[in-house]
Amino acid sequence: MSTKIRVMLVEDNPEYRAVIHLALEDETDIELTSQFGNAELALRSLDDSAKRKIPDLVLLDLNLPGMSGLEALPHFQTALPSTKVLILTQSNAEADVLRAISLGAAGYLLKSAALHEITDGMHTIMKGGASLDSGVAKFILNTLQKQLPQHEIGKLLSNRELEVLTLLGEGLVKKEIADRLKVTYSTVDSHVANLYNKLDVKNAPSAVNMGHRLGLFPTKD
Repeated sequence: MSTKIRVMLVEDNPEYRAVIHLALEDETDIELTSQFGNAELALRSLDDSAKRKIPDLVLLDLNLPGMSGLEALPHFQTALPSTKVLILTQSNAEADVLRAISLGAAGYLLKSAALHEITDGMHTIMKGGASLDSGVAKFILNTLQKQLPQHEIGKLLSNRELEVLTLLGEGLVKKEIADRLKVTYSTVDSHVANLYNKLDVKNAPSAVNMGHRLGLFPTKD
């Protein structure tokens, strides 16, 4: 395993690529191993398995020339099944957010985020958490329609599992959830495994997305 987080950047704006490059140079445990201006070139670079450096994380823009980030996301996941994908985009459109998460993106951040928020998000994802822009998280919590009757919620998740799912939706990682709930890490790990199994998902963003779709979160007036 690499001692540094290897990052591939897929971004068509050269000025923004330079900003991210400079920001990551200050991170002792992150290495920008490759950067591309479009998804086609990035995916093509993965064909040469003898020379490529497998990234641990892909920073992927959505509005790209040619193949869009949403179109490219399934291809990255097929080619790099162990690699996390963090969407980094200007788009806060409802359709883009939901589509990216449903396709398995490990996080969704806006380019308006501060650089430290982006690097913090990368660290969170690599620790197994979900990284969502605060505005995006609020949008998900407040606008998705509930699809299960309230009395059915308890039949799907326990109260504690629902608590854990809610905290995952706030972007907390397992250790932070354990601290918040004053329980052990192993207890949280067990709850997370159970809710993943019940919701039939594989990661935190997908669990949060499914929870909203099923109406598992309390509605807000």
